[in-house]
This record gives sequence, C-alpha cells and structure tokens, in this order.
Amino acid sequence: MKTSISTVSIAGDLSEKLTAIASAGFDGIEIFEQDFITFDGPPETVGAMVRDHGLTIDLLQPLRDFEGFSGQTRTRAFDRAERKFDLMQQLGTDLLLVSSSDHPDSLGGIEQIAEDFRELGQRAAKRGLRIGFEARAWGKIISDYRDAWEVVRLADHDAVGLILDSFHILARNNDLNAIRSIPGHRIFHVQLADAPKIEMNLEYWSRHFRTMPGEGELDLLSFMSAVAATGYRGAISLEILNDQFRSGRPRAIAVDGQRSLLNLMDKVRASEPNAAFDVPEMPSRAPIRGVEFVEFAASDKDAGNLGEMLSALGFTQTKTHIAREVSLWQQGNIKLVVNTSKEGFAHSAYVMHGMSVCDIGLLVDDANAAAERAKILGASPFMQRRFTGELDIPAVRGVGGSVLHLLDKSSQLAEVWNVEFNAVDGDVDTAGVGLTHIDHVAQVVNDEDMQTWTLFYESIFALDKTPMVDVSDPSGFVHSRAIQSSDGAFRLTLNGVQTHRTFAGRFVADSSGSSVQHLAFATDNLLETAAKLVERGFEPLPISENYYADLASRFDLDPAFIKQLSAANIFYDEDDDGAYLQLYSRPHGDGFFFEIVERRGKYYNYGAPNAAYRTAALKRLSRPTGIPRK
Repeated sequence: MKTSISTVSIAGDLSEKLTAIASAGFDGIEIFEQDFITFDGPPETVGAMVRDHGLTIDLLQPLRDFEGFSGQTRTRAFDRAERKFDLMQQLGTDLLLVSSSDHPDSLGGIEQIAEDFRELGQRAAKRGLRIGFEARAWGKIISDYRDAWEVVRLADHDAVGLILDSFHILARNNDLNAIRSIPGHRIFHVQLADAPKIEMNLEYWSRHFRTMPGEGELDLLSFMSAVAATGYRGAISLEILNDQFRSGRPRAIAVDGQRSLLNLMDKVRASEPNAAFDVPEMPSRAPIRGVEFVEFAASDKDAGNLGEMLSALGFTQTKTHIAREVSLWQQGNIKLVVNTSKEGFAHSAYVMHGMSVCDIGLLVDDANAAAERAKILGASPFMQRRFTGELDIPAVRGVGGSVLHLLDKSSQLAEVWNVEFNAVDGDVDTAGVGLTHIDHVAQVVNDEDMQTWTLFYESIFALDKTPMVDVSDPSGFVHSRAIQSSDGAFRLTLNGVQTHRTFAGRFVADSSGSSVQHLAFATDNLLETAAKLVERGFEPLPISENYYADLASRFDLDPAFIKQLSAANIFYDEDDDGAYLQLYSRPHGDGFFFEIVERRGKYYNYGAPNAAYRTAALKRLSRPTGIPRK
C-alpha cells in the first residue's frame, strides 16, 4: 500500500514539509502548486529534493476552471494546461489533478466536457503524462463523482482517469455504491479527508475544516471499502485543509496523518478482505481491561508529602522494589507507585515536571501484541536499563513524554508485583476507606494536541471517543472529551487548554508540559467513604453553600440528602440513566488533585455541569499567580 499526502496538509516551508513527511513514513506527496511557487528554486531542484527524501511526486495540483469553455477562453484553458505539463516534466511527475470548474462562464453538457478531456488526454499522452478529473462538491456543472466518471468514460482515453476525494463525495451525501462499479484501473488517485459535520458553505467547509481520518464524522470506512472493492491499487493520499494544521508542528501533523491512514486501512482490510491494498499486518486494537498502576515521580520530600496524602485517602504501603527506590501503595484494586530514584526515567521526569504522574500501566489481553500495533502506528517505544530481576515490560511513550506500560494476565507479566517487589514487614490492610478501582485518569494537553492524542488512544486501543464539550473556567474555557472502553473498564478524559489563565492551563504551564492533572477513584458509597476520610484527617475541597442551594432548584432531591452532600462537600449530577457523586481533594503542588466518585445506575458521564464550580473552588486554594514554587 502506497501512502501519500498533499503538501498543503503540512505546516512549514517545503523543506520542512518534506522532512516531516518522509520521517513519518509516507511514500509520496502531492505537490500543491503554491508550495512550488513560494520555493526559491527551479522545479528540477524541487523534484530532486523530493527524491532525496525517498519520496515520489504522485501528482501536481490543481488545474482549475479548465472544462466547459468555448472560443478564446477554451484556447487559453488548454494553453494553461500545457504550461502545467511543462512543470510536471520538470518536477518529475506524470499525473495532473484537474478539478471541476465553478467558473460562471463554464457551459456545456457532459458530452462537451468529455470532448475537452479527450483532447487534453491526447495532448498529455504525447508527453507520457496523465490527467485525473475530480468532481468538486461546489462545481458548476460537475459536482458529483458519478458525473465525473461519466465524463472520463465518454472521453475514452487511457491518459484520462478519475480522482476520488472523500470530502467532496461525503460532504454531498453522494451514494457510495456506484464507486464499486468503476474499474479500479480507471481510478488514478484517491484523496482522503475527514471533517466534523457542520452546516455551512461547502467550499468554506472544505478549505478550513478538513481533518485526519478518524478525527471527524464522515464515513470514511464505507468510502474506502467501496474503493477497495474496485481493485484500485494506487496511492492513498491525504488532502487536509485545516487552519490549525497550517500553524501546527509539521512532524506531529505528518505522524498523525500516517497513523490515521494505517488505522483506517486496517479497518478496510477487515471489511473488504479481498482488497488489493497491501495493508501492513498488525494485531487488532487492544481492549483495555483496567488501569494496572499509576506511577508518581517524586523527590524524597515530595514523596513524604504524597505518602501523607495517600494515607489520608486510605492507602497503605505494601511493597518496595527489589532494585529501585520505589514503593507500592494499595487500596482495593488500586496500585499507586511512588518512585524517588535518583537516576533513570522517573528522575528525569521529576527534574522536568516536578512531582507528577510519569507512568501508567494498562492491563490488556496481550501486552506484546498491543505494543506491536503501537509500533506499527508510529508510537515511540520506551526502554531503559533493567536491573537484575526486573521483567521486560513492553512500553511506549504517551502524553507529555510520559510512559504507558502494557501488562497482561496471560504471561509472566502477571507476576510483576511478586517478582519485582518485596512485601513490607508486618500485616497490611488494603481495605482502606472503600476505594475500589481507578474510575478515570484526567490528562491535560495543549489544545492543538487534542486530536493527536485522541487518535493515539483510539487507533491503538479498543476505545471510543465522546463529542468535544466546552468546560467553563472562571478564566476561560477548556475543551474536554472522554476516551473510554465500552464496558467502562477504562476511562480517560482529555482536556485541551488554550490559555495559561485557566486552572488546567496554568497546570500545563507550571508543570512544563502536558500531564495527568488528577486521578479519580471509585467507591460504592461515597457518603460512607467521606465519613471514613474525615476520621483519617482528609481535608476535602470546600464547596460554597450557594452550590447546594442551586442543586435543590435543579433536581428533585430530598432536603436531608442535600444536607448530607453539603456536609461532606460532595458534588452531585444525574441524567436519565443514573446519578454521579464527586468528592475532591484540595490542590497539591502545581495543581494536581484527587477525586473520588460514586456512579449510580448507568451514569457514564463525568459531572461536567459541576466543572465550573469545582474549578473555581480549586483556584481559590491554589498558589497565587506570580508566586514561585518553593
């Protein structure tokens, strides 16, 4: 399978784009004419640059407003095409994308347009070149790929073929079945782009809101399955016009693009097993069965403070590592690791971020298979020196340079806690205050990285994303979405920040990058747990009485129950499926905090209506802006 990407999809100058595209693993590019025009050098130099990066030029684009003219206007259209042919030969590519015209003077029916392309094909063939016709969704005469195919069919020339662009087809809700009847060799090129479903002008939508496959809402799987059924064997290319991408990091955008293509084509192979595409073999997306552990990087002093906090939350230190300065704290099925080593990854994470979550262990069915899929999809493997007795646990880099270790119950990895750890002296009680498991992990990233990490999790693991929502903060908004398994065994919230003035934004700034801002633990009875926490000296986040007065007006709750919630500083939410109770710790360090939740019925959300009140309460107790860390 040959993967390609249009240069218009990547930020930077042409040299930066080519470096990013090649390093991400693409095979070829589409040269967008603007990238050539702005380059200070002849086309032969551009062609050599592309080839020096190990890439091919799969097509030049675009030639617009070519078809449907008469007289001198038609003559000038062919003259423009001939100049494009000159450029193609100088660059070293043989395919020109011709997009359907939206020019007001474009006239004539399909037969006349087919005659235009027959003549253009004859001219191209004399130079060993080819023409691909694309129906733009807003074309004046041709706006449907079926009409474009009819033009190609009637032109009846080997140098004239069809270019299929998923956006132009899916944005108009064109029926996809007709694609399956098109001979694969008459399709010269396929372009892919996803997009959110927005009611707006088609051209504006196309030029500003395209995104990578899997990041939008268009049915790319059905589109590519139809293409696969034709026997098409050519390049599969990304053409992404997106304002955010144009100002983003070239390398990250290119990696996202390659990952999104491979993930999509893996799904296509499953739906069309006889497809001609040579899709790389990879294990299926890995279901996550739960969070096996969360590891904190800390100094000795920070570890002491964290230990006091964990003890107040009902955790007990149960084990120590055989070779590293690492302790294991447990309660219920929750395992928290505190790493105070003076060397290695955890120490580097502490130096960079201060006390922080540096590592998360995910429980999957087959750790090595999950790691293999992650590697194929471009995730960066993680390795560090192993001490005698330590197991070789597969791992990849995650958000903000953190690590995701992959464990399973079907291999020796299931014994890691017995092999790598020694029990502390004396009896230990892990019942604690009734915390049972990790309900969810909340990670904060820069807003421009939201799609990157959504794609990362969704492509490697069997997870689904929820729609993006705006979470209110006294100083702005945070974009938030959940990524979770269908059975609720794993839940992650991603929060994208645009300004350091928000509570989450300040956390990213103060901790020098994206990180886990809070952990949410589950309990079966939060009111009982809250009472036990008070006995242990736990100090909850204080909530204004105004919140509980408003709560009484929003929900039909027993006043006595509201009084219990108020006394324990517990938030409450409900929907048609159940209810949700939330208790928060006070903020620590740069803004890290803990949450304890109780889910009643089939409540699957995260208490978003309470977020603004929680954030305001956290900000009241945080270190004032401008005051440095001690």
